Amino acid sequence: MNNSPADPLAPGTHTFDVDGVVQRYHVHGTGPVCVAHSGGPGIHWEYLRMPAVEQHLTVVYPEPVGTGGSGRLPSHPHGYTRGRYSRFLGALVAHLGVPEVHLLGHSHGGFVVQYHALHHPEGIAGVILYDSAPLTGPEHGAEAMRLVQEFAVRHAGRPELPEVLEAFQAIPTISDDARMTSVAKGLLPSYFADYWGREEEFAPLRASLSATYVSGLDEDLVPDIIDDREALGALSVPALVVVGRHDVICGVRWAEELHKLIARSELLILENSGHFGHIEEPADFARAVAGFVTNTTHSTS
Repeated sequence: MNNSPADPLAPGTHTFDVDGVVQRYHVHGTGPVCVAHSGGPGIHWEYLRMPAVEQHLTVVYPEPVGTGGSGRLPSHPHGYTRGRYSRFLGALVAHLGVPEVHLLGHSHGGFVVQYHALHHPEGIAGVILYDSAPLTGPEHGAEAMRLVQEFAVRHAGRPELPEVLEAFQAIPTISDDARMTSVAKGLLPSYFADYWGREEEFAPLRASLSATYVSGLDEDLVPDIIDDREALGALSVPALVVVGRHDVICGVRWAEELHKLIARSELLILENSGHFGHIEEPADFARAVAGFVTNTTHSTS
């Protein structure tokens, strides 16, 4: 099955099959090719649209397997490991048929991209690790909770704050798509540097946010825990590490650690952003990403 036009990079929506599962993706913009893997896992891709970047690059947005219009694994909502996401990402890169691409991974998408670049660097010119981290698990969770507490102190007295904190407490209760979407919308203000100061601008994103419940467990119901700290020193492609100063989920500590671990890396801290620098500081974000891609492109794509 292939519902795409002859050109897999023609603007618009495309589908093809990977191991009998539909992979859907979207193409926008012009220039060198950058594949942008969204986060969650389970958050639908639309929040990651980067119009300012699309002015300089051809951005390919996959709908990660298990979400949106892409297919579901037989083990759904389980089985969505980084190895599985990497398999679909590699199939997409091959399907695009260009000599090299850059990979951009946001949040959990950053975990996928760094895994893919470590294990399958062929055809990858560089990676943008955007609000990512070298690990998950208790240490990552403790740092996130510390940053959430700082967020609560900064916004003490806001009448909306209890709703956000209740959403964090509800994360363990997520077990279906509706609850996943509801909790994600509840958390969203904490993902911005100043959501309530720019609420008119950001509220449409919150209203339109959609998600699919993905458990984070493999087919045997074992957590897919990540720790790339020992491996990242061997990363063979250049990296741009981007983080928002006020990111509570994958904060500056982790970006600095990624930068330290990856020999050929650059670090950009967006001083007025949280977890969504492409929305909060789009011009600075686009300038950095486009410049990195231009400087690390070796062949015409």
